[in-house]
Amino acid sequence: MGVFSRLSDIVNSNLNAMLDKAEDPEKIVRLIIQEMEDTLVEVRSNAARAIADRKEVGRKKADFAARAKEWEAKAELAIAKGRDELAKGAIGAKRKAEEMIDLLDQELGAIEQTVDKTNDDLAKLQAKLKEARAKQRSLQIRRDAATDSVRISRQVHDGRIDEALVRFERYERRIDELEAEAESWALGRPRTLEDEFSELESEDAVNAELAALKIRVAERAGNNN
Repeated sequence: MGVFSRLSDIVNSNLNAMLDKAEDPEKIVRLIIQEMEDTLVEVRSNAARAIADRKEVGRKKADFAARAKEWEAKAELAIAKGRDELAKGAIGAKRKAEEMIDLLDQELGAIEQTVDKTNDDLAKLQAKLKEARAKQRSLQIRRDAATDSVRISRQVHDGRIDEALVRFERYERRIDELEAEAESWALGRPRTLEDEFSELESEDAVNAELAALKIRVAERAGNNN
């Protein structure tokens, strides 16, 4: 299959239809993108050659145009010198140069059509490539999300997690029992001298706060009167 035939197939292809028929859409998208990128390289290479050909043909045309002008000047000189036969020869050479100019014009026209068509096809191919890459990103995002969802669902419904939580609750219960046992040793223990002084200090602090509160209440009542 030629590069331009393949390019036409890609440009005219329906990407969604191809994906609907594919057993592995991600693989199909990768292949499509690879094909597009390879075709893009080939078409750009062909376009570069066409542009180079256009420059070369343009130079040849300019060269023959200069020759035609030169032969015309020589024909005029021959006529001025009364050398009609020589003038006819110069005119014949000029006509041959002009014929080459016509041929080169036709070649330039064909090259211009090729360049214009290639430029149009490249624009369409790049749009298709952009679409395919967007499809590829979309499929990757959906695949990753689905994979994460499956992994989370497996963990949520994994009996080992429930079993671990039950064991954790039993362990918490065991710690509660140990703490309760430690606290039970303090029950019924006679009060120490440190305990009594701590209680006195606490009582003094409460009494001081009560006295200060009474003063504030009395001052507020006086202000209201």
